[in-house]
Amino acid sequence: MAANKPRTTSFSRNFSAASSTAPQAPGLKHGPNGTMFLSSGIPDLDKILGGGFALGSLVMVMEDPEAPHHMLLLRNFMSQGLVHHQPLIYASSAKDPRGFLGTLPNPMVPKDDKSRVHETEQEKGLRIAWQYKKYFGEHNSESQRDGKSEYCSDFDLRKPLERHFFSGQRIDCVSLKESADLATFQENCSSFLSQTPRDTGNIAGGRIAIQSLCSPQCEFSNKDWEMLSFVRSLKSLVRLSNAVAVITFAPSLVSTAFSKRLQHLADTLVSVKAIPDEDKELAKLLTGYQDMVGLLSVHKVARINTQVPAILEATTFSMKLQKRRSLILECLNQAPVDGSNGTSYASSGSCSGSSKTGGALDF
Repeated sequence: MAANKPRTTSFSRNFSAASSTAPQAPGLKHGPNGTMFLSSGIPDLDKILGGGFALGSLVMVMEDPEAPHHMLLLRNFMSQGLVHHQPLIYASSAKDPRGFLGTLPNPMVPKDDKSRVHETEQEKGLRIAWQYKKYFGEHNSESQRDGKSEYCSDFDLRKPLERHFFSGQRIDCVSLKESADLATFQENCSSFLSQTPRDTGNIAGGRIAIQSLCSPQCEFSNKDWEMLSFVRSLKSLVRLSNAVAVITFAPSLVSTAFSKRLQHLADTLVSVKAIPDEDKELAKLLTGYQDMVGLLSVHKVARINTQVPAILEATTFSMKLQKRRSLILECLNQAPVDGSNGTSYASSGSCSGSSKTGGALDF
């Protein structure tokens, strides 16, 4: 009797192709619909965006003229790429943009690494307790294991990036201050992105960081059409590569029409805003106001290989410095009306629950 052959049709799933896929590269994460994510360098922002920045996407950050909060996002984005040994190109209006590399933050050392030296001495007496460590570490599946760097690191803003992260890296720093146009820089970006093509099986993420594109220090700052053409060309080049481009610009320095065009070209659009030091009205409305350094708003999230829009639970988040070291993002919670220290109404997530005072909700 002949052996039964597996039934194959044009609609059957190709399991052999799925099993033969290349292993996931460090610093990248698989997403839905064949999307690959690259970390933003901020764990909370990765969760908000559904995994991070999608490969082949253009990210634009709208600056606040009163505070350089966009620098926090840019530094973490660049540091995360260097930690993962990903090629980087950085451009700004500074005369010496390479000096900006000295301000990049260093990844924080996990507590497990600090106590690893003392584990051998306490291992004999705490052998049973050691077995329970796996239950406490299930939520941190992306943490550092077997010497491999984690997908997204927590960075210490007070410590500069160590020198060994720069060794053997491809880092291109370009000054846009004395450039009459963006043609030369566009050629640099094209050559940079040609090394990370999308059609190859070897996936390695690349990063492009452009600070203050519309800065008045640049000679092309008054050429709106030229800057718009550059952003449009860069978006098409990034889409055909395994890289992510992040551009920051100040909407207050350009016209409203030009700012709207730039926002339309962005795949992911966020904005940062400073908080006044003493705003008593805002302090009454928000909990933890004294710990906030700014606000981050998400206006658009990249959706690649799908037409389903992203629906976020919240679009505005508070920027805080945890222990004055690492940047975290939290949802805005409204302060209790009665001035109590209990859970705020906004964090309850439902209007059906009873309040602490037991009174009816008045809408």
